[in-house]
Amino acid sequence: MKLIQFGEIVAGYDVPVLNEREIRAAAGILFLATYTSLMFILFNGNFVLIKYVISIFLLDLLIRVFINPRFSPVMILGRLMVRNQAPEYVGAKQKRFAWSIGIVLSSVMGYLFLIVNAYSPITGLICLVCLVFLFFEAAFGICLGCLFYPLFFKDKAQLCAGEVCEAPSKQPIQKISRAQIIILVFFISSVFVATRVLREQFSRQPHDFFKTAASR
Repeated sequence: MKLIQFGEIVAGYDVPVLNEREIRAAAGILFLATYTSLMFILFNGNFVLIKYVISIFLLDLLIRVFINPRFSPVMILGRLMVRNQAPEYVGAKQKRFAWSIGIVLSSVMGYLFLIVNAYSPITGLICLVCLVFLFFEAAFGICLGCLFYPLFFKDKAQLCAGEVCEAPSKQPIQKISRAQIIILVFFISSVFVATRVLREQFSRQPHDFFKTAASR
């Protein structure tokens, strides 16, 4: 195994690959850390945790892109979490590009938070973008950064997660019927109606159940 290398050489695959399951696990870990630090800011005005998270985020991505994803601490943790699952191989090139976008975003955040020690709508927007990217990767297996790969490179991305690069025909279990669309629209409409009808009921402060029971 080489020290400086991006992607693994696996028999049967023509391009270097990575394990999508590890990547999704790592994205979930970073999403949880970033989201938690954001909650500290919103509810307590505490920026300490976000500074640690940004530092870890940036260092981890730098190791992935410029040294080797195998040595990324968060990827190692992700590998431990999914070690009993069969690997899902995806092309390494587009992932490197997506993580490079992450380096740019986290570098800007690092400069503003760690060096300038200031926040602004810019930091808020970047934080939101990072959360969206991480959430889509962890929850849906959709690499949003990879979608921009064809705009900058002539060669076609290969072995995308879920085989979206090949645009396969949908199997029956994947197809969405008109009835399902109607159900979804009805559900979303009901949620909006409920927010108006139940606003007063849901706004009431809950009481301590055990204290109330004891007082009786």
